Amino acid sequence: MSEVVSIPENTLIVVADGHEAILLRSHGLKSDLKLVEEQRLSPKNLADEGASGSRPEDQTPGQEDEATFAKQLAHALYSMKQSHKFEHMVLTADPQTLGQLRGAMHKTVADSIVLSLNKELTNHSTNDLSEAIRKAAG
Repeated sequence: MSEVVSIPENTLIVVADGHEAILLRSHGLKSDLKLVEEQRLSPKNLADEGASGSRPEDQTPGQEDEATFAKQLAHALYSMKQSHKFEHMVLTADPQTLGQLRGAMHKTVADSIVLSLNKELTNHSTNDLSEAIRKAAG
């Protein structure tokens, strides 16, 4: 039987892929969970920044851009955490972005994650996102 996860009120919901991140807030609990979009983040100055560390030989420029965006998103989340803009977070991203984010994420941000979904959901409605989170939370 899977563990039931509680999504606290006002949890930051991060829905990301290699090209954008949607930041939402949770309102209500369990079956009454509603999400309100707060902000969208997109990659900035990809050519100037680059991904952290060395790049694998077989990595395409597109994959490098996605890794750079994951690093930018991890920094943005760290800044939000340091500014006390969230206490709890749900993170949902495609497998590659999720792995890149986890590698770039500061421990204080990672420790805030109450639920992680290994799914590509950036093109879904807030109702679909709420449903996916409710199902994953148990």
